[in-house]
Amino acid sequence: MSELSLGCAQLGNLYREVTDGEAQATVLSAWELGVRYFDTAPHYGLGLSERRLGAALASRRRDAYVISSKVGRLLEPIRNPGGGLDDGGYLVPATHRRVWDFSRDGIRRSLTESLERLGLDRVDIVYLHDPDEHWAEVLETGYPTLAELRDQGVVNAIGAGMNQASMLADLVRETDVDVVMLAGRYTLLEQDSLDDLLPLCEERRVGIVAAGVFNSGLLARPQPPSEAKYDYETAPPELLDRARRIAAICDRHGTSLPAAVTVTCVAFAPSGNSSASVASRSLPHFTSTRLV
Repeated sequence: MSELSLGCAQLGNLYREVTDGEAQATVLSAWELGVRYFDTAPHYGLGLSERRLGAALASRRRDAYVISSKVGRLLEPIRNPGGGLDDGGYLVPATHRRVWDFSRDGIRRSLTESLERLGLDRVDIVYLHDPDEHWAEVLETGYPTLAELRDQGVVNAIGAGMNQASMLADLVRETDVDVVMLAGRYTLLEQDSLDDLLPLCEERRVGIVAAGVFNSGLLARPQPPSEAKYDYETAPPELLDRARRIAAICDRHGTSLPAAVTVTCVAFAPSGNSSASVASRSLPHFTSTRLV
């Protein structure tokens, strides 16, 4: 797993439309920067991210990169779509609806459908995706099913991806996961996970992927704009002010805010199977940095 990884939500048209050519170029740019770990999910653009990522990596040797996807949301076709757009933040036609399902059959079906969209016969890592309101299902069927898939050799590693640290810490304590994806909770603005989750993962040798390190965009540019996002919403004024003050400090020290974010998140990694995941829109800021 490369220290710097590419989060592929933008390939699913998160917030704005991306062409197939732009998606292909994004993955190519990441590859040229040394990125060899790519993360996607059915949720991202109702499967569009998975299809585009699979197409972009089709010419690469399968053993040359690591790829992860997620389970917990099934994509059910809508009989009469009506021509509207998805209401989940992605600019794609609303041809499917997301259905929560952490059952054994649901997880196996989700993984099978992800592989079809990716055009692959396997993924390396599978995460339970945002199971905040489904703790009982995670313990009863979600984790046991992923452990079964790992034992069968279907996947190499299993875990969960969430926007909170406390439930991930509980999962690390109570199960035998290999890796967790912590989104938006270890950044230059937030480090509460240092109190519990990160030391626990180091103790139990569980890998960590620090995703959403730019807090949905607030930290993604050298100078945070007024319309910047934080946790998928418009950034509050107080956080925008903090981000701009951090950016000014970075500028005084001859670096940029995005570069400082990524170096900080890569440096925290407690084990060799940890990574900082950046969004595709942030790649231009790293072309002269060579962080990986």
